[in-house]
Amino acid sequence: MKANLALAALLLTLVAVPAGAQSADRNLPVNIEADRLQVDDRTKTQVFEGDVILTQGSLVIRGDKLVVSQDAAGFQKGVATSSGKGLATFRQKREGSNEYIEGEAERIEYDSRTEKARLFNRARVTSGGDQVSGHFIEYDAITEQYLVTNAPGSAPGSAGGRVRAVIQPKSDQP
Repeated sequence: MKANLALAALLLTLVAVPAGAQSADRNLPVNIEADRLQVDDRTKTQVFEGDVILTQGSLVIRGDKLVVSQDAAGFQKGVATSSGKGLATFRQKREGSNEYIEGEAERIEYDSRTEKARLFNRARVTSGGDQVSGHFIEYDAITEQYLVTNAPGSAPGSAGGRVRAVIQPKSDQP
């Protein structure tokens, strides 16, 4: 079970790692706190509920619920959610700087097979003062590309609002 907990944390760290997150975090122990834990070894599923806080080095993931599952090939999927008006969040220090990458959404998913992180509903990611937001954000760790849309699979101009980006000017001065 300890290995499964570590894998659960590694699943969710990808949300931050490709954007230059603290690489040393991957080698540190994972700590998960929750009000309740339910483990089903038969289905390879762990459910953490109630003020869930996952920490691994500078990485902190918070939500009301964290569900980690494993498929037959050993790949894991993690889903952090929040209920009510709150949002699931993550925060991690960026490599070689004092800046943090932060994100929030009603649901944050990570699939270790595809190495994609998906943020659903009221999704926002901030890095170094730059920010993107929309209904859906997908980050592909293999290609290091973001997709921000009104909803998964939606076409530009479709109903459901617009995506937003704020890009801060970069200065040559220290």
